[in-house]
Formats: sequence, C-alpha cells, structure tokens
Amino acid sequence: MIDIWQLRKVYDTPTGPAVIVDDFTLKAREGEFICVIGHSGCGKSTVLSIVMGLNEPTSGNVIVAGKEVTGPGRDRGVVFQSAALLPWMTVRENIMLALDQTGNRVAAKERQETADRYLTQVGLEGQGDCMPEELSAGMRQRVGIARAFAVEPRVLLLDEPFSLLDVFTRMELQDQLTDLWERTRKTVMMVTHDVDEALLLADRIVMMTTGPAARIGGILDVPLPRPRKRDRLLEHPAYYPARDQLLTFLETGIAPTPKTDTKDETKDETDEIPHLSPTRAGHTVRDHRASTLQSS
Repeated sequence: MIDIWQLRKVYDTPTGPAVIVDDFTLKAREGEFICVIGHSGCGKSTVLSIVMGLNEPTSGNVIVAGKEVTGPGRDRGVVFQSAALLPWMTVRENIMLALDQTGNRVAAKERQETADRYLTQVGLEGQGDCMPEELSAGMRQRVGIARAFAVEPRVLLLDEPFSLLDVFTRMELQDQLTDLWERTRKTVMMVTHDVDEALLLADRIVMMTTGPAARIGGILDVPLPRPRKRDRLLEHPAYYPARDQLLTFLETGIAPTPKTDTKDETKDETDEIPHLSPTRAGHTVRDHRASTLQSS
C-alpha cells in the first residue's frame, strides 16, 4: 500500500549540502499500522511530509496504492500536531469542506450526516455547530481525526497528532484512534516520540538512526495481540522486553539482535533491514548496511 524506495533528502546550506535522510526504504502492507520513532531532528517528519506530497525527495520515490506520489492527493488523509481547522467555520463545516474536496458528488445532507457520524465516533456527538475556538485543544484534535477518516482515504498519515496534549487527553485519543482503526483497518503511518504509544498502536515500529543522513536502524514486529487494551497490555509478558529494546535503541543508537528466521525466498528489499526479536533484549548489533550507527 505504501512503498518507499531509497528515499534521500538533501538541503543546500551555506556550509554545503545537509543530508537529512538517506536510503530510507520501507513497505507498508494494506491495513497495517506502522509507527516511526527516533530522536528529534532525525528526519521522521521529513519522510512523512514526502509521503504526504508536501515535500519533494532529492532522490528515490514513494508509491501509494500503486501511484507515485508527486504532490498531495485525496488517497491520503493527514493529521498534524494541531488540527488546522478553519476558524470561521463550524467543526461540522470543516469536515464537510474536506468531503467537498474528494470530488464525489454528494448531497449536502449526506455530507452533514457523514460529518456528524464521525464526530460521534470521536466523542463529539452534538458538537457539530461549535466553532473551533469554543473547543479545547484535545477536542479540536478529535475533529482533525474525524475529518481524516471521513474522507475515506486509502492511507492515513499522522505526524505526532497527540504530542501537544495533556497525558489524559492523549490516552483518550489513542483509544479512540485504536477503535476507529479496528473498524476501518486503514493503512496508517504515524510519527511519534512516545514508545508506549507506538507499542499500543503499531503492528511494526520503525526505528530511525540519529542524523545526519538518518536511515532505518531496525524494525520491531510488535509481539502484542489485538485488540489491545491498555491495562492488559502492561500485563503481557512481551511488553516490557519490547519496550526495553526500543529504549535501548533510542539511548544508544544501536539496534538489538535481529531474529534469525528460516530464509524466505519471497523476501523483498525491506526484509534486509533488521527485524528485531520481541522477546530478546540486552543484545546489540549494528545495522548491516553501515559499519556504524550514529549514537544519540
């Protein structure tokens, strides 16, 4: 569904080229939820902005649902750190405006019903006539999530959507996002700094090395069964070993030992990236494509 191939992003600076991301290759399957973690400034949001079509790669390409990304498109729903609602429209009108942009000829009444249905699903039933300024930051972000799902994109791209919220609101929205995703099974690529958030939400967690020239240092196949509930998650025997592996990577820049599976003849290029064992922590291995990883 999302195929990122040898992505590289370089910016020209007065002191010479600045390589932000180098050789980033990843394939996300349909219906898969992927989280990308790494230190601030490592290029996570740069990669996501290229997938969104808001930024051009220096080299490499991105394919979404079989089409090369050359700019923003209706096949991708986007949620940023802030909801980016138009302040002169009600929250319902903000969602209806997004529905207008899909190009589908739908009556206003049906668009209103769709907007209200998704507002209800994010816990904002009866709030459609409110102006954005009347809502808290968490409620505005709920509107942004409702808007992204309402347009029924092929994939959802989330750039740290809960990072500006207090911890209790963040937990509520994580649960609502999980419920929406369980119902729709959209392909999701999400950037986050929060290890526990990634373990709650993701099927796989992509770990980016510290820049410059950041790349994928390893991928953790999350060993936790679905559906996931926060209280049960903490009791699962694989939770803390997986969490330790992610924290070890963030602290040292070195990925734990990849699992040693039987060779599969159907592997693609992304299988060359280390996929980490969910139950082994405390071991270290360097990315096989580079002699060293940047340490944090």
